[in-house]
Amino acid sequence: MDIKKGDTVTVITGKDSGKKGKVLKVIPDDNRIVIEGINKAKKHQKPSRSLPQGGILQIECPLNVSNVMLLCNKCNKPTRGAKKILDNDQKVRVCKHCGEVLD
Repeated sequence: MDIKKGDTVTVITGKDSGKKGKVLKVIPDDNRIVIEGINKAKKHQKPSRSLPQGGILQIECPLNVSNVMLLCNKCNKPTRGAKKILDNDQKVRVCKHCGEVLD
């Protein structure tokens, strides 16, 4: 997977298309990610010791990786992360538009 925890991404398809957010969790086995404030669903929670009043919570649900693109910090455009090898044999992700290092 090309997307890591902490990356800023933009959603390109679905009900939240055009929205931007930070990646909170990566689930590589299912090819899914959880983004802050995106793809929210309501969950009915029974009262428990940690949540004594119970109620209806809004949680972020996982989203398929194919529905998002990395966001470049410099040019602020969604981009596919290209790989580039530096002179010290280190692989880094770069922006396809401006060539800025994303790592």
